[in-house]
Amino acid sequence: MTSWAGRTAADIAAAVRERRVAPREVVAEHLDRIARLDGRVGAFRTVRAEAALAEADELAARADLGELPLAGVPLAVKDNLAVRGEAHLDGSAATPDTPADADHATVARLRAAGAVVVGLTNVPELCVFGTTDGVHGISRNPWDTRRSAGGSSGGSAAAVAAGLTPIALGNDGMGSLRIPAATCGLVTIKPGFGVVPAGIGHGDWFGMSENGPLATSVEDVRLMLSALAGTEFGQPEQGGALRIAVSRRSPLIGTTVTRPYTNAVAEAAGLLAGAGHRVRRAEPPYPASIGVTALRHWTAGTAVDAAGLDPALLARRTRVHAAIGRRFLSGVRTGDSRDRLRERLTPFFAEHDVLLTPALARRAPRAAAWHERGWLSNALAGSAYSPLTPAWNLTGWPAMSVPFGMLPSGTPCAVQLVGRPGSEAALMAVAATLETLRPWQRTAPVG
Repeated sequence: MTSWAGRTAADIAAAVRERRVAPREVVAEHLDRIARLDGRVGAFRTVRAEAALAEADELAARADLGELPLAGVPLAVKDNLAVRGEAHLDGSAATPDTPADADHATVARLRAAGAVVVGLTNVPELCVFGTTDGVHGISRNPWDTRRSAGGSSGGSAAAVAAGLTPIALGNDGMGSLRIPAATCGLVTIKPGFGVVPAGIGHGDWFGMSENGPLATSVEDVRLMLSALAGTEFGQPEQGGALRIAVSRRSPLIGTTVTRPYTNAVAEAAGLLAGAGHRVRRAEPPYPASIGVTALRHWTAGTAVDAAGLDPALLARRTRVHAAIGRRFLSGVRTGDSRDRLRERLTPFFAEHDVLLTPALARRAPRAAAWHERGWLSNALAGSAYSPLTPAWNLTGWPAMSVPFGMLPSGTPCAVQLVGRPGSEAALMAVAATLETLRPWQRTAPVG
């Protein structure tokens, strides 16, 4: 019997389109794997076993099955996006447990492409922090369950890395796709502003949050992004020489990048130069104030999302985060700090097509009940290991995390690729080159 768990979405969809396997068989196998392994990983808040099997049967009867790019592919959805008939709790005890009347636009697009939603994945409360833990459980890195899967799309990343689903839907407001992808050895892209429907929380964190894919291959990211954006990105082209800038330093003053991540960037740069790209060291002109700008927008976005929720039901770290953000709301709404950051960085991207950086500064924190700790310890832990992602939410420009080698601890390492608006295809082409030259193990050896 053919095993479908651990196969790529592209492989599964091709087999379903050609009727070599029924959608129910594929979904049932993944549901069985979830039942066996998720107790160790903590990826899912809720699993839609009966509903997913029924939807797989409905999919099999579709007249257009042979044309669907994600035909029969099991999909995990982050628990801050609406799935028809299910409540999305956003990792909190304060949010209403009310089933959604309709799918979020991104979920609807993936379902229209043939994907089957098998469950909703764990997130930190209101998707604020860089570790995924809270009242609904702890999401662990399948490569090392003593470590956090990252956040805030940690449950989605853990599901894919463990082979519980081949793809997952998440979103990224300060790195929430790229951080867990880097931690768990996955490929992701935070698309640029306006490429994919947002509609996250109450205002998308002032337009900084974007929905995007988590997958184990560049091809699967391309398939998902095409479905999410409603436009075909096509196969990545690897022939053209790009101007690639290489930076190994943190944008945040006082935060250092550890040697495994700087070494990964140096090795990746060498591979890309050998592939014919024009690669050189160049430092983006990050302003010294970028950390303060990120903090103001990050906390203010949470203040908006927390409005109307019972503070007594929120974790202390979330209450403090929202209280800090309320002080910044007016300035964030009327200020021009993001425009000034874009103006400062635009000339750099006129000279370079792609920026290559570390994805993280160090490995993820231990898997623990971080939601029971204070706000400062959470904020410091997050900024210490993920200082390289927020800048690109502030600009609204596309950025990817791509697996690259392993850390001494045996968990995946990763690099980040950043481009100007509209460069998603170019970033995926560079990622495909790295995938070809330095292939990665796509799923963790968890069983």
